[in-house]
Amino acid sequence: MLRVPFDLLRNTLEQAVLNLGFSPDRAALCARLFAETTRDGVYTHGLNRFPRFAAMVRNGSIDIHAQPTLVTSFGALERWDGHRGPGNLNAYAAIHRSMLLARQHGIAAVALGNTNHWMRGGTYGWLAAEAGLFSICWSNTLANVPAWGATSPSIGNNPLILAVPRTNTAGQPTPVILDMAASQFSYGTLASYSKRNTPLPVPGGYDSAGNLTTDAAAIEASQRALPVGYWKGSGLAIVLDMIAAMLSGGLATHQFGPDPLREAGQSQIFLTIDPSALATATELYHIADGIIDSLKQATPIDPAKPIRYPGEQTLQLREENLRLGVPVDPDIWNTISGPAPSA
Repeated sequence: MLRVPFDLLRNTLEQAVLNLGFSPDRAALCARLFAETTRDGVYTHGLNRFPRFAAMVRNGSIDIHAQPTLVTSFGALERWDGHRGPGNLNAYAAIHRSMLLARQHGIAAVALGNTNHWMRGGTYGWLAAEAGLFSICWSNTLANVPAWGATSPSIGNNPLILAVPRTNTAGQPTPVILDMAASQFSYGTLASYSKRNTPLPVPGGYDSAGNLTTDAAAIEASQRALPVGYWKGSGLAIVLDMIAAMLSGGLATHQFGPDPLREAGQSQIFLTIDPSALATATELYHIADGIIDSLKQATPIDPAKPIRYPGEQTLQLREENLRLGVPVDPDIWNTISGPAPSA
């Protein structure tokens, strides 16, 4: 792995997005979202995902000029059409709209249909939580996971994000962010392990013979990723798909084709809650701190690996990567920018 300064990563990605034909302001935001995802250690949905994003722009699956428009609304519930515009820009607009409505109504939901892959779903939870709001967001995907009891892909590894606002004693945001796929490992993570020829820490799916395995390449070949929680994850993926597609008017998982380079038309939900009418931030964060303090008292299996709350490692990786430089895959980096020295 090379390490490059964050500003160099962001600026290089911005130039790459400009080269795809984006307007300067949209290129700057799109590139920043990719760069921040990489900075935070979600490499599979940051820089490593950019080549697929660029390929989808070139094949017409992503309309770089499209922006979301309001379809209909009722109070704090709105349906928006993303017009198959850039997924991270559409989702960024949707979470901000949901946050604005939540400030007005206490709770709000924006259903976004006809959009594209939002890259790191946790991005939108972080945006809400850092503003002092709770958030629940999810997206459907093409069929890439077998439903429980099946051998062929029929459900999506639909990502689900739950975000809890919190600050530390210095007043800095330290939210709790659960960002999970409905499969034990996302396909981006499987690809990362496969490329490094490293076994998964726990079984992540089945090989072609139907055996549970930690071999990421075998799971990629069989297309039999394991739903998180077995039948529970399978059921979760189905229900998330239903709610997102029904409320947004976008595609359901079964309506996507099998080609990941043409996975367009996704359905997403952005639910946001402003707790300010219920309790003060101090009262709320005291509750969160008590839960985390109790969690930290648990006896770890490995004393060298203390128990973490969801999102805690992100803050650690963010600090490390800003200080040392952001790790980048040399092959992908060189494709986008040409060879560069490490930081």
